[in-house]
Amino acid sequence: MSVVTIDVRSLEDNLADVVHAMETLEPSPPRFSFATHELFWRTLTGKRWELLRAMAGAGPMSQRELARRLDRDIKSVHDDVHALIKAGLIDRTDDGGIVFPYDDVHVDFMMKAA
Repeated sequence: MSVVTIDVRSLEDNLADVVHAMETLEPSPPRFSFATHELFWRTLTGKRWELLRAMAGAGPMSQRELARRLDRDIKSVHDDVHALIKAGLIDRTDDGGIVFPYDDVHVDFMMKAA
């Protein structure tokens, strides 16, 4: 089972993980980090969470198939897929399909008082 962590963390924390991986030669677990909570929520809207949930563990598929599974129109699915590809969360396959190569998603962030 492959799990990806999506979080909000600083560039310094991400760089520290890279340095640790290079020093120990241990691969880092899959992670997608956002610099701010605002960017996290702007990118991962409710509809995009539904999209990731439908794709998790499902393997490669076409955007049309994804739209069918979600009972959504192809144009809105295309727009959300494009945003998630741009964010690096979804990959394109060699044959033009799309894939979210993880079975589960772990979300990790803390909101502190202002």
